[in-house]
Amino acid sequence: MCGIVGLFLKNPQLRPELGGFLATMLTTLSDRGPDSAGFAVYGEARPEQMKLTLRGNGRTDFDAIAMAVGRELDDDVSVSRRDTHAVLGVPAARAADARAALARIAPDVAIVGMGRRMELYKEVGLPAEVAKRFDLGTMSGTHAIGHTRMATESAVTTDGAHPYSTGPDQCLVHNGSLSNHNSLRRVLMRDGIGFATENDTEVAAGYLTSRLRQGRPLDAALRSALADLDGFYTFVVGTESGFGVLRDPIACKPAVMAEADDYVAFGTEYRALAELPGIEQARVFEPEPAKVYFWNLKP
Repeated sequence: MCGIVGLFLKNPQLRPELGGFLATMLTTLSDRGPDSAGFAVYGEARPEQMKLTLRGNGRTDFDAIAMAVGRELDDDVSVSRRDTHAVLGVPAARAADARAALARIAPDVAIVGMGRRMELYKEVGLPAEVAKRFDLGTMSGTHAIGHTRMATESAVTTDGAHPYSTGPDQCLVHNGSLSNHNSLRRVLMRDGIGFATENDTEVAAGYLTSRLRQGRPLDAALRSALADLDGFYTFVVGTESGFGVLRDPIACKPAVMAEADDYVAFGTEYRALAELPGIEQARVFEPEPAKVYFWNLKP
């Protein structure tokens, strides 16, 4: 019983309000997931820069870490802190070197996401508190996804919070349970996909990363999941340029979508969408089982 939300903005004039919209959507679903919450926001990209979202704690000296990584790379590294997380801006061509440097300099700091546009934040606590801690309401961008968690099969930890990211600018939130995640994890690890937790949702994220690495577009990657993932699930997925939704063939988990001239929105329940502008004129519908829905940004 978790809550998931997603918002894809068609109208560029609404981009400054993306974080505020998403914060309201997450807070509305607090009763579906009071244990922890998280979100990924796709904002502006800087030429030749890669963003690394780091998770530490209230005492982590992210400024010192950024300076140390910059010395190792002999290049400029920017840093922007939000509570227990920070985003390092590193040269895109040196992203792998930056990750290796971080492992040496700050082994207790986790890299929770990486991409040209994606920033990813998650913590234990009520969704409204998590949104406030990271100042979600001030964030802008083109699309975002979020999750409120009620732990049922594992401990309440930040590692167990969604979204999960296993590839650049790729992340996933999930409501449901996968029955074949252990065997699939072993296959994906042999293919070079790395995992930081034992969570089944991270396996789903890794599966999509592996298919996207093969050159498949997001819609094809999601369709292949129908044959390879066992269990019941509703996924909302973000990539650098797109936003996708998939429900399993049984579709026992609730889901509702709204498409308007200005946006496409997803929520586990309609009340998560009720405060969006113009929702009264939007086409509101339940996504069909085993059908892929996706939207891409216009070039």
